[in-house]
Amino acid sequence: MEYRYLGNSGFKVSEITYGNWVTHASQVENDAAIATVHKALDLGITTFDTADAYANTAAEEVLAEALKGQRRESLEIFTKVYFPIGPKGPNDHGLSRKHIMDGINGSLRRLNVDYVDLFQAHRYDHETPLEETMQAFADIVRQGKALYIGVSEWTAEQLREGHALATKLGFQLISNQPQYSALWRVIEGKVVPASEELGISQIVWSPMAQGVLSGKYLPGQQAPAGSRATDEKSGAQFIQNFLRDETLEAVQKLKPVAEQAGLTMPQLAIAWVLQNSNVAAALVGASRPEQLEDSVKASGVTLGDDTLRAIDEALLPVAVTDPENTYSVSPKARLV
Repeated sequence: MEYRYLGNSGFKVSEITYGNWVTHASQVENDAAIATVHKALDLGITTFDTADAYANTAAEEVLAEALKGQRRESLEIFTKVYFPIGPKGPNDHGLSRKHIMDGINGSLRRLNVDYVDLFQAHRYDHETPLEETMQAFADIVRQGKALYIGVSEWTAEQLREGHALATKLGFQLISNQPQYSALWRVIEGKVVPASEELGISQIVWSPMAQGVLSGKYLPGQQAPAGSRATDEKSGAQFIQNFLRDETLEAVQKLKPVAEQAGLTMPQLAIAWVLQNSNVAAALVGASRPEQLEDSVKASGVTLGDDTLRAIDEALLPVAVTDPENTYSVSPKARLV
């Protein structure tokens, strides 16, 4: 397993990071989830990403159970705050000081830790003054409840404003967690250049485009039984944009590219995002331990220029690249 620095800091993370978004306490039973985390540890993954909103807080509890008995100092544990949790009352959402403070205290309790390594704003809150949000994060860092602060799906402008306030308040904003894959490249135009300037890394989710880049979805055919596209609990709605025949036909062109590179299709997809020097880690999930054995082999892979050109030739015609898509991710109003 290779490690990379997260942002302009001395903090390293495993470049393959385990995320438990749609699996723990949702798609798979707890015993299977715990077995998968143990496999991740066996394979050298030490960085784990979760959120209070995953399975309405239950995913954090499953991760805590899976990590029980591990040396805390040898783990990097990330969580997030923003989306509605609990009974979803008027203050159970957003980035107000109240919800952020309730959020970190609840996450620490569920994760059974004294601190998290990275505490992230799961989205940008248009209803809370950014100064209030960043002051709350600064206080959490000073209290030792989080070592570093990150965000998720913020625009280039939001990153600049947040970074400026963090610097003024005496703490580091070191990461952004956006969707990024060879089929979804919207961060390349504005977010990545701004992040490189500010010393912010990307921790990217869905590097396999919800599994489409595995090649298992075939044009003109029904999705395989048990796949993400057929399971509402595992985020079936997120995959729909990638299931057009035109896209699936383009993905099939990658099979010989992967074979020539000596990689599986999932390994090729994960290795591709890791070629971006601003990407510190690719988030991967798994419903079975053996899935991770394939994914981790993308760590340390360098793709040649011919391979990168072949990927672009196949996918750029169907990839989403418009940076304007980064402006519509965070809701304009809270969901409760």
